[in-house]
Amino acid sequence: MPLLRLDPLTSKRLKRFWRIRRGSWSLCILVATYVLSLAAEVFVGNRPVVLRHDGVWSFPALTDRYYSQKAFGGTLDVEADFRAVKASPDFAAAGGFMILPPHPYSPLESVRIKGDPPPSRPTAEHPFGTDDRGRDVLARVVYGFRTSLTFAFLVAAGAYAVGIAFGAIQGFWGGAVDIVGQRMTEIWSALPFLYVVILISSALEPSFVMLVGILVVFQWIGISRYTRAEVLRERQKDYVVAARALGASPLRALFTHVIGNALTPAITLFPFALVGDIFSLTALDFLGFGLPAPTPSWGELFKQARSNFSSWWLVGFPFLALLMTLLLTTLVGEALREAWDPRDQRPAIQEDRRKRSRAPSAKRAA
Repeated sequence: MPLLRLDPLTSKRLKRFWRIRRGSWSLCILVATYVLSLAAEVFVGNRPVVLRHDGVWSFPALTDRYYSQKAFGGTLDVEADFRAVKASPDFAAAGGFMILPPHPYSPLESVRIKGDPPPSRPTAEHPFGTDDRGRDVLARVVYGFRTSLTFAFLVAAGAYAVGIAFGAIQGFWGGAVDIVGQRMTEIWSALPFLYVVILISSALEPSFVMLVGILVVFQWIGISRYTRAEVLRERQKDYVVAARALGASPLRALFTHVIGNALTPAITLFPFALVGDIFSLTALDFLGFGLPAPTPSWGELFKQARSNFSSWWLVGFPFLALLMTLLLTTLVGEALREAWDPRDQRPAIQEDRRKRSRAPSAKRAA
């Protein structure tokens, strides 16, 4: 027996979503790319994926273990340069073995290209060039994608959890609860978001968790209004009245019957919330109130490009990455909205047309 059984309406909507090719393919590409970015150290980084030294096998790319230069015959107690170690004939002669990532550069290390001071133009070794501190732009774009999508997902999930709970309570109980909740929402929405971020950033050093918390605190308002309106409409329907008449408690009626039918706007708007949160993080990093240095981010590269107008690669490649991410996410959101909209029957009509085109016409049969 399956652990999770979807109701027929949800199953029908999901099937309709997967028939919308632009949305389903965009979702597959976006999820696959994000999963690969979670293991970015295996593909982009300056630490070996596999290392054999002194007869001991290890996986430096997957751990935070410190490897000193002295352990590989160096004279200084600093982090080992594994690219130089691999190129050393003494390492191979001693039976050492190493597999570096396909792009062996970290987003945090500074490199120097001979004859081209940073920011350096794209080369075969650095396809996206380097930034004004000599850091590889390709590595920072890849890690910035992981940071942006993780940040957006956490903010959207947190804002949805708070907004749905608050809006459902307002809409279901109504009366004084709804009036007080609406006044609180109006007062909170009047607070200037950017000024609050600037004030907090000037007093405290912003961190990833702090920025997630700040955006959640401000972004729950929109989804709470949608949820409140849907719950107000659903609570008057016959199935809710019947559940209450059969002895269901208000909380049981709310979470078992009402919430599931009131989440259509939340489901269809979630990808667009991700788009807004990615934009928010990029804008905050560009203004200097986002993630602390040297965290890889697209907004920080845009900020560098403002001071280096001739370095087109500082804005070109991050812009393409941002554009593709937002395009894929928007296509997923449009497909979800089309699949969840009961008035939109275009996928069913198109499927019916395809079936008719496959059937032989009366003229051909004659």
